[in-house]
Amino acid sequence: MESFESLTQNFDPATDEAVERWELRLYVAGKTQKSMTAFNNLKRLCEEHLKGRYSIEVIDLVEKPQLAAGDQIIAVPTVVRKLPEPLCRLVGDLRNTEKALVGLQLRPLPTVDNA
Repeated sequence: MESFESLTQNFDPATDEAVERWELRLYVAGKTQKSMTAFNNLKRLCEEHLKGRYSIEVIDLVEKPQLAAGDQIIAVPTVVRKLPEPLCRLVGDLRNTEKALVGLQLRPLPTVDNA
């Protein structure tokens, strides 16, 4: 199974400072299939929508359970968007792309036409 550590940084240092940067944390519990699926889905979403403007920090709660309290993690996998503000959390493996984009506020909520 691929290691999270080899895939956690993806900032382009040449990116203009004025460009909005996204800092994401992915909380997982071990290197399970569900954890890897969540990581791969998050990385894919970031590459498609935030290329060169994001970083992903993976926090394995099996190794560091004390870190769950800081971001109030009660389920895994959970993605926490630290920047840009406001902070938001999304629980699950992110397989539903549309829900993940809305949950991370990369795409606005769909509007309902009541006409």
